[in-house]
Amino acid sequence: MKSASQSALSQRHVGSARRVLIVDDHPIVRQGLRRMIDPESDLVVCGEAQSEREARTAIRELDPDVVIVDISLVQGDGLELVRDVHAQKPDLPMLVLSMHDETIYAGRLLAAGASGYIMKHAASEQLLCALRRVLDGQTYVSEALTNKVPCTDGPARASAASDLIGRLSNRELQVLNLIGRGHSSREAAEMLGVSIKTVESHRQSLKRKLNLLSNVQLLQYSISWYAGRSKA
Repeated sequence: MKSASQSALSQRHVGSARRVLIVDDHPIVRQGLRRMIDPESDLVVCGEAQSEREARTAIRELDPDVVIVDISLVQGDGLELVRDVHAQKPDLPMLVLSMHDETIYAGRLLAAGASGYIMKHAASEQLLCALRRVLDGQTYVSEALTNKVPCTDGPARASAASDLIGRLSNRELQVLNLIGRGHSSREAAEMLGVSIKTVESHRQSLKRKLNLLSNVQLLQYSISWYAGRSKA
């Protein structure tokens, strides 16, 4: 999982630095994170994983002090990984680093056990700050997300909408988001790396879980929901 040079670097820092495990399915992202983290005197990358299975093995064998994890993995689901690892190792901080909209996913991941959520386009200084904050036992979310106030017509309506969204799977939430942004089933399939048939299946599930009767209602709901989250 690590090259000899990476292991040597870890050994040089292991006495004083806190160990970071990177879980992401893109090699270039893992490489970029390693180059960002390793020069820091108090942090060192102890390993990498690209799938949920590899991540579980790495956590068990490498015993990291913190895990950086993406939602979308080549095999498995980052949300499930966060939930399961938190159940087994509640004291292990996990920082979610993702390209997915934080207004949609952050609350869900934090509820599952993540210690923080940061977007991939954030500056390197923000990432390092987030890492150190979760390592110190604190929670990290962006200032923009912290300051967001939901746009609703009242507490009851907000609670009802939240309950409905809470029923959705991670993938269903992604499909709802893409529909709200105006993407067709074909475009959504391409963006998510799945078949059109799979997207259509998610659309049917969305209608059922959101109590919608037609594709038109699903489109209207998706656009309204996405607009509300964007303005929040």
